[in-house]
Amino acid sequence: MKPFQRTISIPVYLLFIIVLFSLVGISYSIWGKQSVVRGSEPGDGQEPPVQEVQKVLWWHSMSGDNGKVVDKLVNGFNATHKDIQVEAVYQGSYYDTLTKLKASIGSTIGPTMVQVYDIGTRFMIDSQAITPIQHFMDLEKYAIGQLDDAILDYYTVGDTLYSMPFNASNPLLYYNKEMFAAAGLNPEKPPVLYEDVAQAAQKLTKNGVWGAYFGNHSWYMEQFLANQGAELVNQGNGRDGLATQWQMNGEAGVKALAWWKGLVDKKVAFYAAGKSDDSKKAFAEGRVAMIFDTTAALRDILETVDGKFEVGTGFFPQAEVKDGVGVGVGGASNWIMNNKPEAQQQAAWTFMKYLTEPEQQAVFHINTGYFPIAEAAYELPSVKENMAKYPQFKTAIEQHNAAKSNQAAQGGVLGVYPDARKLTEHAIDQALSGLQSPQAALDGAAAAVNAKIAEYNKTLH
Repeated sequence: MKPFQRTISIPVYLLFIIVLFSLVGISYSIWGKQSVVRGSEPGDGQEPPVQEVQKVLWWHSMSGDNGKVVDKLVNGFNATHKDIQVEAVYQGSYYDTLTKLKASIGSTIGPTMVQVYDIGTRFMIDSQAITPIQHFMDLEKYAIGQLDDAILDYYTVGDTLYSMPFNASNPLLYYNKEMFAAAGLNPEKPPVLYEDVAQAAQKLTKNGVWGAYFGNHSWYMEQFLANQGAELVNQGNGRDGLATQWQMNGEAGVKALAWWKGLVDKKVAFYAAGKSDDSKKAFAEGRVAMIFDTTAALRDILETVDGKFEVGTGFFPQAEVKDGVGVGVGGASNWIMNNKPEAQQQAAWTFMKYLTEPEQQAVFHINTGYFPIAEAAYELPSVKENMAKYPQFKTAIEQHNAAKSNQAAQGGVLGVYPDARKLTEHAIDQALSGLQSPQAALDGAAAAVNAKIAEYNKTLH
């Protein structure tokens, strides 16, 4: 019997060990599940549950040095927000970004958040692909009073703020102070009226130097309308209802283009038909005395000139002195797409608020030339020091503050704005080259734009 008992005793012993370890495992499993439900108590030696990181894909159009500043802001946010990680991806020009966004709508490949230039506002609203910023503001009673009213006005249609302003700009007159002094002009007093600019250009044009070179941009014509108090489209500049008429061929637009053509005809303003705008390059090389450009180009212009001469900045020219008018806000804003999970949209909103804080706006302003949308940024030592060193930064801000709030300065709102700009630039070419009169060129553009507006509006019904 002993052999038989010996053969049985071994498996019973092993079975006992197996059962024992199984009971320990079950107990550990139950305890572990309970600990997950309860959460880790202080001092129990367990790691707190890991919080899910929300990823925000941000499409933007900031290139070159401006893009580097964007990357700096994103890195700063990611370093201080472990539960949110923003990935900023450059998509090309404003036009390119909007084109890519249109192609992505209805799919899952698009961004959580996108930077869209001012003229994309109507399309973005009509797309029904966005969550208005007003929604997030109302939920948490966000104090928007810290932000610049005039900038907010552009992106507010009706009583709704649809997007959060990010980079704000306006057009400036840049001029060579040394050339002004040599021509007998006051370098501290840039010309403001059309006639003053024409007289200055006449005096500055000599020895192979052109008095002026204004790039062929529809934005300049749009601003010429705004600072005459004229609206770009009907229906209160598209803010009281859907616009149906492009109005650049009215008195204000014809006056501006006729003045511009006069400078070209007198050979005191350079005009490059069919060529890209290289006015900044010509200005930095001392081949032209005055140019138009956005305030966002200020840092780049100063660095390119690199002290070869002193750069002056002045207000964008006006047809006549007129109270209650001024240029409108340019630039872009950030939008949140509604096809992303709610938590992801909320993360994008958190990032947007970060970008509007005075500290971030100060960094962006100093390194680009865009002016702050947070008014408290002007009080920061870094901004004050920068303005003391580079007084040119004050001009855009002073011009912005001088503009009165009205629908002309708020800017036009229409769904085919990018197309309207291309047609307007073609009209400018037709007029400056002498192929058509300013009136005829602008009439032709208006007819083409109106047809596109009508076609667009039909898609909304």
